[in-house]
Parts: sequence; structure tokens; C-alpha cells
Amino acid sequence: MTEASESQSVRVVRSAVAPGWPPATRPYPAVMGILNITPDSFSDGGKFLDPRHALAQAERMIADGADIIDVGAESTRPYGGQAPVSADEEIGRLRPVLKNIVALGTPVSIDTMKAAVARFALDTGAAIVNDVWGLLRDGEMARVVAEYRAPLVAMHNRDGVDPAIDIMSDIAAFFTRTLDVAEQAGIVRERIALDPGIGFGKTADQSMTALARLSELKAFGCPLLVGGSRKRFISAVAESEPDRRLGGSLAAHLVAVRNGAAIIRAHDVAETVQALRVYAAIEGKR
Repeated sequence: MTEASESQSVRVVRSAVAPGWPPATRPYPAVMGILNITPDSFSDGGKFLDPRHALAQAERMIADGADIIDVGAESTRPYGGQAPVSADEEIGRLRPVLKNIVALGTPVSIDTMKAAVARFALDTGAAIVNDVWGLLRDGEMARVVAEYRAPLVAMHNRDGVDPAIDIMSDIAAFFTRTLDVAEQAGIVRERIALDPGIGFGKTADQSMTALARLSELKAFGCPLLVGGSRKRFISAVAESEPDRRLGGSLAAHLVAVRNGAAIIRAHDVAETVQALRVYAAIEGKR
């Protein structure tokens, strides 16, 4: 197969993702498994930087029930003070492993705020772009997403925390801008999921407010994704280190499902799938 025909084949496979976006093969939300190929992510930095470990973790999450594998090669943890990573370095971390993860057959999303990295990942076979700045940081991102007809996760973010703001109004204004940019680029709304960005540019109280009032965001007409996994707001309620926040993560995600989340992004896939299955079974008895 020539390079051109291989690229065309990848695009055909990728464009077929959208009709099932978000994946909905079971009576509970899709689960997006988190795979950080980074040395400094807040809860698992360095654990999967080795391509062999990253591939094994992807295989494990798929076996545990992940519908999507979300691969990120730059830590975007809030308040971390981490040095920015160049697009070349991000791509360098992805290059040894991304193709092998794609080959496992489960849709892969690329967690990046850089259009160049998104393009590389999509060319390698990733199916979804997960932009933690909702098309509002890199001016080329919307064009890349539109060109590849890729589903998009657009997350709310802020450069800093302001306890005085009405966080739901801020999120709504942000998503209004995101959807305007998407429309101008030719990205159809049916391919966009919105993520309120739990823990990003928010106090713990604001993160919990976003979860409690998540249903308000259904007015945008897009599927909602929530990633509360191991986030700092949990420790504000029950002091704990990131790897001791499974209970809080599950509680947050079940609240999110009750309030309309269609996709849950989590580190602990097996436990999350189990919680969602039991929740759905109990709700089904109403």
C-alpha cells in the first residue's frame, strides 16, 4: 500500500466513527480510559512513558471495558507549574507507541491542545481530538478537526482561578465561543462533545457546582463528557492523595451520569465500568 492510499484508508476508517459518536453499545455511558504518556501527570506521571508499559495499559483498559483510549503526551494538570512541551517533543513521545495502540482496534482520542500534534495523531490513526482548550487556544485546531472530520471533545478551561465568578455562566460563554469557532470551520455539532473541565481553572467548590449543575449544559445539544477522576476537589471534601481517590471519583461520575453525562473519562476503567453497570441496572428497576 502506498503512503497516499494508506492515508486515504485511515481517513475512511476515521470518518466512520462519527455515526457512533459517542459510543453507545450498552445501557450506560461510554468510558474513556486515560493513558498519560508523560513524566509528570498529576496521578500517574512516568508510569506509562515506556512504550511497552503504555501499550500494556491500553490493552488492560480495553479488557476492562474502555470504549475509547485517550492518549496524552503533555501534562495539562492544573496548578502544576510544569514547563510547556513543544509539539515536536509531544509527537516524539507518541511516535513509538500510538500506531500500536490504534492497532488494538478500540477508538483512540488524542488529548492535546496543539493542532500539529492532533494532525500527527489523526494521520497515525487516532479517531477523536480531545482539546483541553475547546478550540480557543490554537487557532489551527478547528481547521484540522474539520479537515479530518474527526469527532471533537471540547473542554472548558481558564488561565487562572477566580472564586468570585459564576462558573456556570463562564462555562456557557466559553462553549458558545467554541461552537461558533466550530461552525465557522465547518465542524458539525453532531461530532462535538462538551466537557466542563472539572478541576481546570476552578476552585473545588466550582468543580462541584459544575457537576451538580451539569444538566444545564444539555441546552447546547451536544453529548457531555465528564472527567472527575482523581481530581483535587475530592481531597477538598475527604483529604487524600490522587491514587486514593477512587471512591470520590466514582461518586462524582455517578452524579454526572444522573445529570446527563454520555461519556466518563477515568483512570480506573474496571471499577468505573462496574459502577456504571450497577447504577444502570438499579435505575432500570424504576
